[in-house]
Amino acid sequence: MVFLILLFFSLFSWSIIFQKVRFYKAVGQQSQAFYDRFRRTSSLSELYSKCERFPQSPLAGIFKGGYEELSQQMESPSSGDDSPQLSLNPGKLKSLNSVERALQKTAHTEMTALEASLPWLATTGAVSPFIGLFGTVIGIINAFQGLGEGSVTTIQAVAPGISEALVATAAGLFAAIPAVIAYNHFLNRIKLFGVEMDDFSAEFLNTVERSFGVS
Repeated sequence: MVFLILLFFSLFSWSIIFQKVRFYKAVGQQSQAFYDRFRRTSSLSELYSKCERFPQSPLAGIFKGGYEELSQQMESPSSGDDSPQLSLNPGKLKSLNSVERALQKTAHTEMTALEASLPWLATTGAVSPFIGLFGTVIGIINAFQGLGEGSVTTIQAVAPGISEALVATAAGLFAAIPAVIAYNHFLNRIKLFGVEMDDFSAEFLNTVERSFGVS
């Protein structure tokens, strides 16, 4: 039973690790591509219409949240379609703070998506060694019980049982070590993504303030 539990923890953790490696790679690539487009764009409305091309970029999500709040702040007539359109007349922005709060809210949502499934890796790293140790203790108890019931009382009689029991500890470490390494690596990636999101939010606010002003 102990080995089955550890096998489940190990396999599920590895599936998360492979999924996260692909996900964070896509996040990095799409975020860089979106940021490059943001720096080159001369129309926020046009960039907003292209956000769907970057579904895994947190920067695109933050921009979308900030743009939608910005469009509500502007005193512009309805364009007649479903996409918000901004009038580029300066001095129409009512509150820059509301745009900043929208950026923060969206950033929290994006951060939650980046952190999804990581608690499982932390749990695997923390619990698996103890599960393995539990299996070892049970195995040693069984070995000594068998020794007490037998006629032979030498170390050779109990050594195979103890050796088999220690495999449970090794299995627990085998499940835990990759999970801990991956967890710490992914946390570092998330911190870097967080810095990028903060920097992008500040740059977006600067662009808004320069382009639209505050009434």
